[in-house]
Amino acid sequence: MNINEIRSQFPVLNQQVYGKPLVYFDNAATTQKPLCVIDRERDYYLHENCNIHRGVHYLSQKATEAYEHARQTVADFVHAKEAREIIFTRGTTESLNLLATTLGETHAMRLYDAPKVLITAMEHHSNLVPWQQMVQRNGGELLVVPMDDKGVLDLDRYADLLKEKPKVVSIAHISNVLGTINPVKEMVAMAHQYGIPVIIDGAQSIAHHPIDVQDLDCDFFVFSGHKMYAPMGIGGLFGKAEWLEKLPPYQFGGEMVDTVSFEKTTFNVLPYKFEAGTPNVGAALGLETAIQFMQGLDRKEVEQYEAKLLQSAVEQLSEIDGIRFIGEAERRSGLVSFIIDCIHPYDLGTIIDKMGVAVRTGHHCAEPVMTRFGIPGTVRASFAMYNTMEEVEIFVNAVKKAAMMLR
Repeated sequence: MNINEIRSQFPVLNQQVYGKPLVYFDNAATTQKPLCVIDRERDYYLHENCNIHRGVHYLSQKATEAYEHARQTVADFVHAKEAREIIFTRGTTESLNLLATTLGETHAMRLYDAPKVLITAMEHHSNLVPWQQMVQRNGGELLVVPMDDKGVLDLDRYADLLKEKPKVVSIAHISNVLGTINPVKEMVAMAHQYGIPVIIDGAQSIAHHPIDVQDLDCDFFVFSGHKMYAPMGIGGLFGKAEWLEKLPPYQFGGEMVDTVSFEKTTFNVLPYKFEAGTPNVGAALGLETAIQFMQGLDRKEVEQYEAKLLQSAVEQLSEIDGIRFIGEAERRSGLVSFIIDCIHPYDLGTIIDKMGVAVRTGHHCAEPVMTRFGIPGTVRASFAMYNTMEEVEIFVNAVKKAAMMLR
């Protein structure tokens, strides 16, 4: 990997904040965008901008072809069987709300016993609140797989909870707080023994690890483009065609209909049944370009390099007196979360920021995780392919200085 060449594609990194070179370690919140992605979205609005699918003129045909090519690119990237299994959404949050709503309205979820949904103790609010609200509306129950002090799920308890026959399992591939890589393939297989569909929240995994939904055998996989070098406001939902065919539409309006009269409406085929209204075409093309950018690199090499960044950060931070890591699973990826003595994470993060280092502080939209560990929040540093070992050293030195000032 030529890190300098990679960094040259991200002009935002070449700036100073508070008179210091920017060190951007907030990649779990959103990644920066390479020039090719920025240029592709700009080029769309300069030369192709048009509403898609229903126009017969040149621009509409060109934009439609580009949009559907982007869908195929996403399908190939996650190894879906066919492009119609990819639904464009605004991101992970909308994808999970779509599933919670539509699964909650299916015959299987509503007409039998009060529905139970199984999640884990480390979920982002986006994979907790929609299910919580759905089961409460339908008189059901939210089942939660616990984790240990290192942030590792209790698979024995997971096996026991599956025996309670939840209607769906929805689990994070990688925790956005702990960095824990969950054994999702094994968990999918365990759930399928009971005929239970499984949703994987891939928001934190898709940028760091190759995804093969057929190998995982998950029924749904959701992700956000902005966490994988693509624009904000675009993401995707993979669903096995047999499941997507069963689900009712999520929103109603243009494009998702087949025929409409005052007496009756019939709905479009996959994937358009779930894509009501004018889509964010420019962002979808930006997502495709981000995927092509990632595929232009050796993804295994990138994965190994990011693992070294994480390892170096953990080793150097371990030298700080009073540090406590939140999440110490053997299999981790992408980020490190910690607190130091009685220093509030916000205070630590604020001083680190003045030294030019961008990290995330707080509960990271995962308040139950903080409750589990008895803390108000953490400092989280998260890494991407364009970060360097030198930046890790700058970050650790900034943490040391901030801790000395606040003690």
